[in-house]
Amino acid sequence: MSTISNLNTTPTGTDAKNLVDTAAANQSFRTFSKALRQSGLSDTLRGTGPFTVFAPTDEAFNKLPPGKFDELMKTENKDQLVSLVNNHLLAGRSNAADVGKMTNVKMLGGKSAPIVLDGIKVSIDGARLTTPDIASSNGWLHGIDKVNMPTAH
Repeated sequence: MSTISNLNTTPTGTDAKNLVDTAAANQSFRTFSKALRQSGLSDTLRGTGPFTVFAPTDEAFNKLPPGKFDELMKTENKDQLVSLVNNHLLAGRSNAADVGKMTNVKMLGGKSAPIVLDGIKVSIDGARLTTPDIASSNGWLHGIDKVNMPTAH
C-alpha cells in the first residue's frame, strides 16, 4: 500500500478558506456540505489538518437510490453518515498528481480505497476525479462522480 507523504507545500491562490468553507462556496458540493454539517465533522475539517477530501458532487449524490440520502441524514443514522463522510477523507495534503502516484490508500473511516490512473484520469474506489485540485488553507478538495459507500460490517 502506498503511503501519503505530508507535503510541506501549501496550495496557492485564493486558499484562505478551510475545506468546509471551500466546499460550501462551490455550488457543486451543496449535498456534501449538508452531510458534513449533519455528521458533526465540520469542526474537524476546519482544523489545521491537513486533509484531502474526495467530495461527491451533487450529481453523484443524485445517483444514490431514492431516499438513501434522506435516510442517512436522520439523527438515528448519524453513525452511518459519519462513516460515509469519513470514507471520503484522507489524512495529509495530496493534490491530484500525488493521488495518481498512489495505488491504494486507507481513508479516515478505515476503508481501503484502490486508486487507478488511466492515462490522465484518476479514480479512487471507483469514483473518478471530475474537479481536481481545489485549494484550501488546510488541504485539497477533489470533486468525484460517485458516492463511495462504507462497506457493511
